[in-house]
Amino acid sequence: MRLLVKLKCQNNYVYDKRYYHKLQGFLYNILKDSEYQQLHDKKGYKFFSFSNIFPIENNRYGTTKNLIIASPNEKFIDVLKQRFEELKSNDKTINIGEMLFKVYGLTVFKSRIRNNSRLISATPIIVRIPSYMFGSYGIESNKRYVYWRKEYSFECFVKQLNENLIKKYNEFHNSDVKDVFLFEQFVFKKTTANHVVVDGKEYKFIGSVWEFIFSYLDREQKRILQFGIDTGFGERNSFGFGFVNVVNSVSKNS
Repeated sequence: MRLLVKLKCQNNYVYDKRYYHKLQGFLYNILKDSEYQQLHDKKGYKFFSFSNIFPIENNRYGTTKNLIIASPNEKFIDVLKQRFEELKSNDKTINIGEMLFKVYGLTVFKSRIRNNSRLISATPIIVRIPSYMFGSYGIESNKRYVYWRKEYSFECFVKQLNENLIKKYNEFHNSDVKDVFLFEQFVFKKTTANHVVVDGKEYKFIGSVWEFIFSYLDREQKRILQFGIDTGFGERNSFGFGFVNVVNSVSKNS
């Protein structure tokens, strides 16, 4: 399930490319006094993702932007929608770093995967390779993990991406899915480096942007991938990474 939030700029600003944690903090803040108010402190997966504030460009007062928040938890999306509706009806100005907005529109919709689909990563996908796998893929490092990048094995990226998504699916649904290979064709776009503040410290996250192409998906693959486009691909989804769009497949709910 997805919530499209339409925003109107309330100031002139230079687009802040390091706003990830500020947007995440804003979302946690508006969930206060709801059943999700402790989500920030939950260990492990948060089961939501979000897009960039787009279009990605410097803006002037009165121009419009968009934000999409996605989650496989429909109740979570409903609570967020209610909170944004309150901001809209009270004409509240919201702060995301130095960027100021007012909410002027909300739409809930589903983005559905078909048997033959094309997916694009709208924000970078983060995949970490743990040290115990270094030997298998010829990686030399004394770190606990490294971020996948193009010079590392493509097989390693696919394995970690596939296993991560199934692990999240099993945890969310309390299931025990095993040995399902989800992906078919990959188109690598680029590597990215993003600076994100976590618990007051700035870290550099290395990610990558992809297109995923499917000519045929069976029922189980579709079900897991449908979950994936809402919870996010790869890691650090609650910081806005791994947000994925289905090309030309939208079903509106409200």
